[in-house]
Amino acid sequence: MSETAAPVAPTTTTPETTDASSEVKKVVKKKLKRVVKNGVVHIMAGFNNTLITATDPEGHVLARTSAGGSGFKGTKKSTPYAAQVAAERLAEKLEQYGVQTISVYVKGIGPGREQGIRGLAKTFDVDLIVDVTGTPHNGCRPRKRRRV
Repeated sequence: MSETAAPVAPTTTTPETTDASSEVKKVVKKKLKRVVKNGVVHIMAGFNNTLITATDPEGHVLARTSAGGSGFKGTKKSTPYAAQVAAERLAEKLEQYGVQTISVYVKGIGPGREQGIRGLAKTFDVDLIVDVTGTPHNGCRPRKRRRV
């Protein structure tokens, strides 16, 4: 930035509205929705909330919901009913994409595991249910022995 140039004041121009043919029109691009026949749904059932994400087979996210985003607050988020409502809201979003069959991957040991699947099974054909909950190989280090 060794060159020194005088700052230029911004100029404002107003479109002429005296002539009807010279109106400024905005061009709005319409977002294209792609058609996905087979979807993948990931359910993360924690002790405090249930997160549900729907993707296409390549892994691109189509829609996502949670029990907290469905209107439940506090301890009501961690109920099976909240997970079912979140799954039904996700099903409404996925209908725009034309999804017919889904594969469900469940992770976690929270109370919304089963009801999340049942909420999705009302609308879609479920062809695969896989539990991908992580298991500890050796767990945490135990406490030191008590000396009496």
